[in-house]
Amino acid sequence: MIKMEGIKKTYKIGDIEVNALQGLGCEVKQGEMVAIMGPSGSGKSTLMNIIGCLDQQTSGTYELDGVNIGGLNDNQLAEIRNGKIGFVFQTYNLLARTSALANVELPLIYSGVNHRRARALAVLDRVGLSDRINHKPNELSGGQQQRVSIARALINNPSIILADEPTGNLDTRTGKDIMNLFAELNRKDGITIVMVTHEREIGEYAQRIIHVRDGVVHDEEVLSR
Repeated sequence: MIKMEGIKKTYKIGDIEVNALQGLGCEVKQGEMVAIMGPSGSGKSTLMNIIGCLDQQTSGTYELDGVNIGGLNDNQLAEIRNGKIGFVFQTYNLLARTSALANVELPLIYSGVNHRRARALAVLDRVGLSDRINHKPNELSGGQQQRVSIARALINNPSIILADEPTGNLDTRTGKDIMNLFAELNRKDGITIVMVTHEREIGEYAQRIIHVRDGVVHDEEVLSR
């Protein structure tokens, strides 16, 4: 599903060059659930942005589902983001004045898809929120808001979900509920899940942990199941 070789990412800040990634290489197989862990400044967020086609590497090769991402233009990258990838963020990124149902429908509106309501209702039911469809974010708990975010990520039937610190704003019990949902989506639906986390307990929900440090893969850890 994901194959990266020699990935470098350099940012220029004035006259200073910052090397966020320094020849990183990694692979994620279809149907895997993988955690990316590392200290602040290790490059894990930059790596996730490149995986998600939100940014592009300075050099190196990135293939997603057999497609060389480095040679694509902005429109082609947008098509991949909309069709193959679902995003889940720490801060949920929901529209404050809009219902859970409308938040989930939003990607379909951008794609010009019909029968949006039925699809949105189905994914909200999938994440256990069929009784909260008309509630706005401020009427939902943190865990419920994250479930709306997950439902929105699922709406276009992605083959991969990228989750950036998905439990970072949640208490321990709610965080476990969210991670159990991710594990179920991976196990039952076969969705490839890649998540960034700084919590070891959360990382252990994955089948494999990629440890990133100083812009490279420092270690990989296969977890027994």
